[in-house]
Amino acid sequence: MIDDTLLEAEEKMDKAVSVAKEDFGNIRTGRITPAVFGKVLVDYYGAPTPVQQLASFHIPEPRMVIITPYDKSSLGAVEKAVRDSDLGVNPSNDGAIIRCVFPELSEQRRRELVKVARTKAEEARVSIRNIRRHAKDAIDRIVRDGDAGEDEGRRGEKDLDEATHRYVAQVDELLRVKESDLLSV
Repeated sequence: MIDDTLLEAEEKMDKAVSVAKEDFGNIRTGRITPAVFGKVLVDYYGAPTPVQQLASFHIPEPRMVIITPYDKSSLGAVEKAVRDSDLGVNPSNDGAIIRCVFPELSEQRRRELVKVARTKAEEARVSIRNIRRHAKDAIDRIVRDGDAGEDEGRRGEKDLDEATHRYVAQVDELLRVKESDLLSV
């Protein structure tokens, strides 16, 4: 039973690291990636649809993205969604494709994005610690109910602590990489 609790906790911690990775991918650095469009939703025939399901992306230059909608009739809706998003870009439409030229990041904007990244990392760490707390409570309950011995409970808590440290270290590494990407010019 303790092993099941540990396995479930590790799966949840892994999911928390994946969410942090996705959040970091949405934070823009000097070179643009299609991941920055991850939260952009297009009103496509009345349904909010992620732009990545409606178009392909081509990056000819570090700060330029060319968006080619699969359905040419959705060109205007995609352009409007990108314009209305919080990306801070003014897309231009030539009838077949949409060009988005991202402005150079100022030093102040880079520092703001580092703060955003640190906030996302702290949210991930808190999530991992909450998972640890719930798993520890479950292990204590198992030992208290007599379903496992105290030695097994201590071993389970030790394994849980090691997993927690491992996943927090992964989040810290993701943050370190993102900060170096943001602060390198």
